[in-house]
Amino acid sequence: MIKFYSALVMVVCLLASVPAQAQLRVEVNKGKIEPVPIAISPFYPERPEFAQFAKDIPDIITNNLRGSGLFKPVSPGAFIQDPASIQKDGPRFAEWRAINAQALVSGSVTKAPDGRTRVEFRLWDVFSQKQISGMAYMTTPQNWRRIAHIISDEVYKRITGEDGYFDSRIVYISETGAATSRIKRLAIMDQDGAGHRYLTEEGTLVLTPRFSPTAQEITYMSYKGGKPRVYLYNIDSGRQEVLGDFPGMTFAPRFSPDGNKVVMSMAQSGNTDIFEMDLRSRKSRKLTDAGGIDTAPCYSPDGRNIVFESDRGGTQQLYVMDASGGNARRITFGDGRYANPVWSPRGDLIAFIKMNGGQFYLGVIRPDGSGERLITSAYHVEGPSWSPNGRVLTYFKQNGNSSKIYTIDITGYNERNLPTPRDGSDPAWSPLNQ
Repeated sequence: MIKFYSALVMVVCLLASVPAQAQLRVEVNKGKIEPVPIAISPFYPERPEFAQFAKDIPDIITNNLRGSGLFKPVSPGAFIQDPASIQKDGPRFAEWRAINAQALVSGSVTKAPDGRTRVEFRLWDVFSQKQISGMAYMTTPQNWRRIAHIISDEVYKRITGEDGYFDSRIVYISETGAATSRIKRLAIMDQDGAGHRYLTEEGTLVLTPRFSPTAQEITYMSYKGGKPRVYLYNIDSGRQEVLGDFPGMTFAPRFSPDGNKVVMSMAQSGNTDIFEMDLRSRKSRKLTDAGGIDTAPCYSPDGRNIVFESDRGGTQQLYVMDASGGNARRITFGDGRYANPVWSPRGDLIAFIKMNGGQFYLGVIRPDGSGERLITSAYHVEGPSWSPNGRVLTYFKQNGNSSKIYTIDITGYNERNLPTPRDGSDPAWSPLNQ
């Protein structure tokens, strides 16, 4: 069976060597950043049947780059040079400079000899009049959206120096109904909200979905049969299975970085502790035993440590321990309570939710407890999750009976609502698709 997001896209050539030091570069490790003006031309269609793809692919690239907050796409109404001319003669750079574009994306959609669709793009530095990057992809027409996301990632990487995050998905809890009878279903979509579909049927309460490192499995908690248990869901086949039958309530599951283990919380005999299960042997072991509530565990990217929340010290705080369960040390000491810790894919930061003075805050802190920084706040904020490049966070805000999903840059700028068909909560960002 072909994977849901299988490698239907094949890189067929590098159209130009990339300079070791591209002149066009935006520094993203600052506060508020001035977006880079970029022109994204409609692609040139070799045949009339490719005209729609030649328009739609640049539109998706435009929306992706604009949504990052790091790019300012130039209005197509200002373009002077047409796609056919760019394809034939190359860019007339003076005309692109005249409309204040610092970078230009051009491309074409043609038919390959084997009948597949060939999508080619080039990224140009307008001021140095050089090509920064260029790739061609062989694909099928139904995969055009993913082509657009992959090109967006390449443009993002060449100009910022960081990996992109556009070729990824978000799984979340879709919600509808009255507060006393809320219907919650597992749903999945592309990071821009497209390609939305439901994974579970109505009637079974589901919570806390999390992706595996391969982005092909999801672990989550379900009340199927009236009992709260941790499940695995295979996106390829739709197969669901119980991770294990435990004597107590199991919840808050997350995969290890290698995908071979799941760490979770289990409530039994008045305590809530953290357990780790080996997915191959299905054997579990207890990692904490300090009394009180230990929950919301999350591995570091290298798998050596686990961050979690605990009230073992009297208040709800964040702790980091060795992956084996020993050497637990508290890392938060500010006012208020801390929850929902999630380690960045880069390993440099831990996102968290802070509750203080009747307000909820989304913040980040270094693993050693230094550099705490609050990014945004609202009446009720929960469920942070990192983009694959560790640059953006997704989370949800709840107001009364309504909950909406948002994204925000780690600098605290560019907060955006991510539209969903119904209310949405508890989003989890996938790794880049494979």
